[in-house]
Amino acid sequence: MDEPLRADAVRREREAAGHRLAGLVYGTLVVLAMVVLGAKTYPDEPGMIAVFVVVTTILLWLAHVYAHGVGQSVSDGERLSLADLRHIAGRQASIVQAALPPVAPLCLGAVGLISADVAIWAAFGLGLAVLGAQGVRFARAERLGFIGTVAAVAVNLAFGLVLVGLKLLLAH
Repeated sequence: MDEPLRADAVRREREAAGHRLAGLVYGTLVVLAMVVLGAKTYPDEPGMIAVFVVVTTILLWLAHVYAHGVGQSVSDGERLSLADLRHIAGRQASIVQAALPPVAPLCLGAVGLISADVAIWAAFGLGLAVLGAQGVRFARAERLGFIGTVAAVAVNLAFGLVLVGLKLLLAH
């Protein structure tokens, strides 16, 4: 493989990783915010919170696909093909994928395997863990070193902890 093709492949791979990371961080923050609102509205119904989270993330994913499709259509100066739309949908899919870890304990709570309180706090814990992991991923991609990694993780966790604090404030 010649150098320009290799450089282009690396650029495309890095761009795809960036889109995925952005979607996971954004999606996780949205999910944590929805868990806050869901816990306030349905404090003893983790199944309803799970439905609320899933429906919200799917609707936001569709909004992102639509908005990016409109933007690409305008920037390219032509209508989107179905293949273009599928590509955009796939690129934005990490928004929905971000809901999976926090929704899992909510589903366990919905079927009675764990209490509603444990389910809600586990959803927060998993969301924070995902944010921390994405901070590490970002730091590695940017080769930030130890201090930069700690800072990236801290910033991601700060956003999540603000949402946890909001939950505590609303619940009491």
